[in-house]
Amino acid sequence: MLYYSTNRQSPAVSLREAVMRGLAEDGGLYMPESVPVLPPSFFKSIDKLTHDEIALEVARAFLGDDVPEGVLAGIINESLDFMIPLKRFGANVYCLELFHGPTMAFKDVGARFMSRLMSYLYRNENRALNVLVATSGDTGSAVAAGFHGVEGINVFVLFPGGKVSPLQQKQITTWGGNIYALEVDGSFDDCQKLTKQMLGDRQLSDSFPLTSANSINIARLIPQSFYYFFAFARLDAGGVDEARLPLVFSVPCGNFGNLTGGLMARAAGLPVLRFVASTNINDVFSRFMETGEYKPAASIATISNAMDVGDPSNFARINELMGKKIENFRESITAYSYSDDDTSAAIGKLHAANGYIMDPHGAVAYLGLRQFMSEYHEAVNGIFLETAHPAKFPETMQQIIDDFDDLPPQLQEVLNRKEKFHSIGNDPEELKAFIEEVNL
Repeated sequence: MLYYSTNRQSPAVSLREAVMRGLAEDGGLYMPESVPVLPPSFFKSIDKLTHDEIALEVARAFLGDDVPEGVLAGIINESLDFMIPLKRFGANVYCLELFHGPTMAFKDVGARFMSRLMSYLYRNENRALNVLVATSGDTGSAVAAGFHGVEGINVFVLFPGGKVSPLQQKQITTWGGNIYALEVDGSFDDCQKLTKQMLGDRQLSDSFPLTSANSINIARLIPQSFYYFFAFARLDAGGVDEARLPLVFSVPCGNFGNLTGGLMARAAGLPVLRFVASTNINDVFSRFMETGEYKPAASIATISNAMDVGDPSNFARINELMGKKIENFRESITAYSYSDDDTSAAIGKLHAANGYIMDPHGAVAYLGLRQFMSEYHEAVNGIFLETAHPAKFPETMQQIIDDFDDLPPQLQEVLNRKEKFHSIGNDPEELKAFIEEVNL
């Protein structure tokens, strides 16, 4: 399988080159030259397959012969060693819980897969690989956990100072070893821009191998398609008539990697009627859907902080999948945005109704699904993605739910660790000097 740049100004490359570079030479994002379509027989038997078996079939289709099947099976087995349950909320409404991994966020799936794939692809090199990741919260902790202790790889996690929850910050800053946490004086968009500047710096990359661990890296994106197949399989396994209804996914969107993974799953044959792109007040995508013009904006801080993105990188990939035609966007995706007040109210109401506690990101997706189902005049199965455990946001949750005190052991353990991080300005030269110092 070859991978091309969304900017189409540099040649197609192999999987190894795409993963190792992260960003194409022309600044574009890598996409597979063609999205493989899985055979009907796969979907007929999918409810009888385990998560590992489903993921292996999907990964083989996207990765081709670049990774031996036995190696790929091992990567998947190590990456998906936690449950991803589908829970039902009344008639035709389901929640896909993606937060049962070690850092209690959906990004454990992609980060763990990527770290192991990257380690395999880089196994014969004698220089350290430098992995950069910008985070608004959960990405950094998942990448840090996934790569901690991996020999021959340095990880630089850039997070915006004062804009992640205290617990999320501790999940980023308490690893040490080969994990370097960098507090940036700026927003997530500034962190992301710095990462892209480093990847585009030929002098730096010629001296020290660089790649990215954000969803701009195709190795993070491909596994994000897996859990859409998981949800379909478990829904079908229910054996109820409604399992045959058209399927709608509501996705909480920040950098739009999750939505891109879902659209890739649909392009590979997964029968999805529509995706709902649910955002907070950082509504660049919603405005694009209305006007047909994509206009990045400065990000605004919200209680769903992982979605505080004003210029989502993966828009370039979605644009490719939609053939760069607004009518294709509108046929495939519905977009809504919600305020913090909307989000808080949804969390409180669902908790009062049945005792279930959503995190602020899943709550935005829940709102999007409910709005779509109220406006769409035919019966559908609706699945919203719950992307992080609510305990990762204790300050926010305690303001919404008076008696909230849920802190799982793996998060309690993080609170007792000592932080170690470096503060830098929003300055590419300062970041470049830090990377060089680590490698000398």
